[in-house]
Amino acid sequence: MSGRHSGGTGGGLRISALPKTLKMISKLAPRQLNDEIALAKVEIKRKGVQLGIAGAFFAVALVFVALLVIGLVVAAIMGLATIMPAWLAALLVCGVFLIIAAIGALIGLNKFKAAMPLVPEDTIRGLKHDLGIAKEGSAFDAAVLDPNSEQYKAAKAAKEAAAAKAKAEKEAKAAAKPDLGPVPTEAELRRRLDQRRTHLTDVRDDLGRELDVKTQAQALLATSQALLQDGKEQLSDKIAGFRASARSSARRSTAGKPPASADGSLAGQIKQRWKPLAVLAASGAALVVLVRKLIKG
Repeated sequence: MSGRHSGGTGGGLRISALPKTLKMISKLAPRQLNDEIALAKVEIKRKGVQLGIAGAFFAVALVFVALLVIGLVVAAIMGLATIMPAWLAALLVCGVFLIIAAIGALIGLNKFKAAMPLVPEDTIRGLKHDLGIAKEGSAFDAAVLDPNSEQYKAAKAAKEAAAAKAKAEKEAKAAAKPDLGPVPTEAELRRRLDQRRTHLTDVRDDLGRELDVKTQAQALLATSQALLQDGKEQLSDKIAGFRASARSSARRSTAGKPPASADGSLAGQIKQRWKPLAVLAASGAALVVLVRKLIKG
């Protein structure tokens, strides 16, 4: 994912953006992990090539060691040739080497035959027997563990059929996979990793700001103060309107009406319209006090 995280935290509350941020992190993290694994494979491949080159140099060194041994053998033959014919000296040295090689080969062959088979057959057969008893109880047939029995051959055939079916399903799934294009190079992997690492850093910083209680409380306090200021302005406008209405009512009142009734009507209007505004102002003040206490705590 190559896009940048577009959401800033400058203006208002960001708690509502938290699920989106977590979803973005859940998408970026697996892709970052896959590219890290791909980069690790590239590095391992490069190191394998380096090890191959080192092995080639070791092989060259071994060739020269072999030449050194040949030179020593020639020197031994020539040394013996001073006291006997050269062909006899060479034959004597080769005979010694043949005897040593034959003795070593016979000992190795006997050791190899004694170690065969390499797997602990008795232990494996005992474990299979125990597992069979644990699965089937007295219904378990121990004949399936004998390679010469029909049950063993039938079970082996069933396992081979199951393995062939699993292999076919795996090949079908591999063929159904979409073509993702050429394998990215090491430079491309490093570039993508750096971009996504920067992206993840920005997302993590935004997540920290979204989860910062003090920052969110300050933003809430600013919003509450703005709402309270709007309420005060609306209250001032209402009061000015009440006063203008009272003056116009006083001018239009007739001389026969008692002034107390006009005052009573004006007081009733003010009482009816001030009630919701007073509740709004009290609620805003209580909210501001609560947010300030939260910030101080």
